[in-house]
Amino acid sequence: MGRYVARRLLQMIPVFIGTTLLIFLMVYALPGDPVRGLFGDKASSPQIIAQLRHEYGLDQPVLVQYWHYMRDMILHFDFGTQIASGRPVTDVLGDAFPVTIRLASLAFAIEAVLGILLGVVAGMRAGKLADTGVLFLTLLLISVPVFVLGFIFKTVFAFQLGWMQPNVNNDQNYSELLMPAIVLAAASLAYVARLTRTSVAENLRSDYMRTAVAKGLPKQRIIGVHLLRNSLIPVVTFLGTDLGALMGGAVVTEGLFNIHGVGGTIYEALSRREGTTLVGLVTILVLVYLVTSLIVDLLYAVLDPRIRYV
Repeated sequence: MGRYVARRLLQMIPVFIGTTLLIFLMVYALPGDPVRGLFGDKASSPQIIAQLRHEYGLDQPVLVQYWHYMRDMILHFDFGTQIASGRPVTDVLGDAFPVTIRLASLAFAIEAVLGILLGVVAGMRAGKLADTGVLFLTLLLISVPVFVLGFIFKTVFAFQLGWMQPNVNNDQNYSELLMPAIVLAAASLAYVARLTRTSVAENLRSDYMRTAVAKGLPKQRIIGVHLLRNSLIPVVTFLGTDLGALMGGAVVTEGLFNIHGVGGTIYEALSRREGTTLVGLVTILVLVYLVTSLIVDLLYAVLDPRIRYV
């Protein structure tokens, strides 16, 4: 186990470097200049622009900029300075990430609980009315784009029924985050339900399930221990990788509900072509992906003791 974890941690290094370099090069290739963007439509002297570009290191080749950025980040935990506000990027990250973590955590809980519940109900009643209803609902959730679903929810539950606020005014209030969390979790919930449904329906026909029934075990034990434990392996894989996707995919949802988290900050950084801010945000998201995928792999042994790490 220890060697397996050490090998996985070593594998993260080239993935981490490759991802951050790719983002850095993509931002560099975008048209526009973040320093000129500070002045908007107002003209500024070329000397001042050149001085600011030199101050932020933008007059150096892109690979040199990347080297300095990675060096400062690894050795000093310095993610650079946000050009537009003059604040350290770590402060910007500190403001944005807790908001998105709250939203993504709530969406993840909704996705996991409702998705597995719907999947178990559909899988236990495969081919019946309940199964057909779940398949239709999940197909609908997968087919509707997030921004369309967000507008529908705002129109129905905020403007027509008045049950919820159309926008989030207090991002620490989970009741205000509920509607955007449902919108964010909708498509993933549908995938979790379908994965669970297929896995449960297949495992119901397995020999070990027939053996458990023949031994006269209680139904709760058959479903909770034997059926779910084996059926959740592909679902846990999806849930682990989807946690990072929820955080990165919150760009549209946060914009729809006026939430100032990672999504809004990424959009602003892209529009202003600020590579340091963007790479800092993406770096954290990459780390979330890598850590969650490692945790998912380690959870396999908990769900299925036959799995061994070599």
